[in-house]
Amino acid sequence: MEIHKRVTDTTGVVHRFVLDFELIFLNERKFHAIQSFIHNWWWFSIIYAFFYIILIFIGRAWMAKKDQKYELRTALVLWNASLTIFSLWGAFRCVPELINIVTQHGFMYSICDSKYKQGITGLWVCLFMASKVPETIDTLFIVLRRQELIFLHWYHHASVLVYCFYSYAFFASTGRWFVSMNYCVHTLMYCYFALRAARIRIPPFVQVFITLLQIVQMIAGCVVNVAAYNYKQKGYSCGTTDTNISLSLALYASYFMLFAHFFYMAYLKKGLKKKK
Repeated sequence: MEIHKRVTDTTGVVHRFVLDFELIFLNERKFHAIQSFIHNWWWFSIIYAFFYIILIFIGRAWMAKKDQKYELRTALVLWNASLTIFSLWGAFRCVPELINIVTQHGFMYSICDSKYKQGITGLWVCLFMASKVPETIDTLFIVLRRQELIFLHWYHHASVLVYCFYSYAFFASTGRWFVSMNYCVHTLMYCYFALRAARIRIPPFVQVFITLLQIVQMIAGCVVNVAAYNYKQKGYSCGTTDTNISLSLALYASYFMLFAHFFYMAYLKKGLKKKK
């Protein structure tokens, strides 16, 4: 496989060390074929999410009847390590494009412009959307290892999956921010999970820091949606619909409340109990 040292993307950002498969969205015919397919079939994600939730409760009931849980430690290390590499690679392709657009054209343009959907960055936005399906395997490990499964976990997986497919099908311009932030947070999160699964001792503050980053991500997501709404109200052309903004804002607000509640219960409340 050939490695291209420098490739200029459709938005002007220069990507380094690009593999052949990353050039697929520079081909207009292939790009439009994939986009058309997702536009027509995005609703299948709702069916997938529905069965995902059902299978969670079936799996938990099945595991409750078994005498022993599955360890799966090696598989868990490999799974989280692969997601770490994928997220890091995605961040290297999306974050520089976001920084370039903000510095060259400003904050409003970065929220309202949707030209990034094509090219190398566009491919990694598409892969980000597609990755929400295999990411549900996280839940399989929790069920089979008989660990605590909180509402935040499966609600987040199911709702993000459906929203990402819906948003990509109609290509919301705000996704430039959402994808870049999520790739960065997931790089740290899955790396932490891989190290923990490998029984490598990690300082407690790292877990607290990752949760704080997730909360900051949710606040930033709300800010981006509110900004997009305000720009549209002022008459600016913005590549996202009011419906998408409303759905996205509702989801980010709910994630913020759930992560904040988790932070309080997992760190603050436990800390108070230890002091008492």
